[in-house]
Amino acid sequence: MPSFTQVFLAAVILSFGLKLWLLLRHMRHVWTHRDALPSAFAQTIPLAEHRKAAAYTLAKARLGLLHLAVEYGLLLAFTLGGGIQSLYDGLSQVIDAPLLVGTALLLALVSISAMVELPMDLWHRFRIEARFGFNRQTLGSYAADLVKQALIGLAIGSPLVLLVLWLMGIMGDAWWLWVWGVWMLFNLLALSLYPSLIAPLFNRFTPLADEGLHERIQALLRRTGFRSRGVFVMDGSRRSSHGNAYFTGLGRSKRIVFYDTLLRQLSPDQIEAVLAHELGHFHHRHIVKRIGFMFLVSLGLLAVLAWLKDTHWFYAGLGVAHATDATALALFFLTLPVFLFPFTPLMSLYSRRHEFQADAFAARHSQPAHLISALARLYCDNATTLTPDPLYSLFYDSHPKAVERIAILERYTGVSSIQPA
Repeated sequence: MPSFTQVFLAAVILSFGLKLWLLLRHMRHVWTHRDALPSAFAQTIPLAEHRKAAAYTLAKARLGLLHLAVEYGLLLAFTLGGGIQSLYDGLSQVIDAPLLVGTALLLALVSISAMVELPMDLWHRFRIEARFGFNRQTLGSYAADLVKQALIGLAIGSPLVLLVLWLMGIMGDAWWLWVWGVWMLFNLLALSLYPSLIAPLFNRFTPLADEGLHERIQALLRRTGFRSRGVFVMDGSRRSSHGNAYFTGLGRSKRIVFYDTLLRQLSPDQIEAVLAHELGHFHHRHIVKRIGFMFLVSLGLLAVLAWLKDTHWFYAGLGVAHATDATALALFFLTLPVFLFPFTPLMSLYSRRHEFQADAFAARHSQPAHLISALARLYCDNATTLTPDPLYSLFYDSHPKAVERIAILERYTGVSSIQPA
């Protein structure tokens, strides 16, 4: 019977090999089709923009190859390389309290991972994004964001980790149910408080000033039965020229947020159609369904962790000699993505299904042609590739492929081609 080390290594090789194969397929497919626009977009998106999107996609993919190697190298270093055990031993020599040692261990793993990935993030933002005209952030503001993120992470993460480890130590065999309850409460609080407490630390949110557009949006909200705390414009242009719109918050804290870049990119008709799409997610309760699914999955995963925590082979097979609650958490959450990766296409399919439902809702409550032209404009302005590799898209894409999405929207309009953006 193979040891757990062998099982883990087999899973690592399988997931790494599959990710590498998919990424190389994607790069080859995008490169091969860089000079041929899909016929549906031939009259809307210039060939030069299509080539730019291909170059942008390939630049990110090449960095993705490096990130993939670093990600798996770090995983093996922490586990079979003895990194977790070395960190635990070092922290135990300077900290007496076991709870604090465990908390420090988990925070150290997160910090080390962030520091290792920092050069790649800098390259992505200040070389790739800048090269293609998207980055508007300075090194100073980037550093300020990092400091804020680190302080918020410490302020929130440290007490949360400490509470989880404390519950694991005193609640007996039912500890995982208590931890699950804390996790649910934390996520609900975070979703409710993020719009008003956390997000304003990084961006400025101002009420939508365009009275005509505001009234148009209010009319759409009344037609669809949606209530929010307001419509806000976020100064996304401080960091990037990419455009976006989203809902945030739960219950009475719900708000609609438009990037200022999006408002500059789209016409009022197109903005209304994009908002109708977002309202479709609300109408179909997609956020609630995803939260419920996340809670259900987390309950099952914590039950698995409760079983693994009391087995010797779990620790020994992953290079850890000291079986503690903290090392169990560290090993579990480090190795979990490796074993869950084969399920990625199911989650992507679930997300794409929601996008189709939201598109159908938008087609009923706004002009489908306006959503089509808005999507075409956003694909162009954000340099989104129109020719992803089909298998890569099947695994990773949370949104339908552009050609497929537009084709379905055209059924609601009766048109045979995209209208100019």
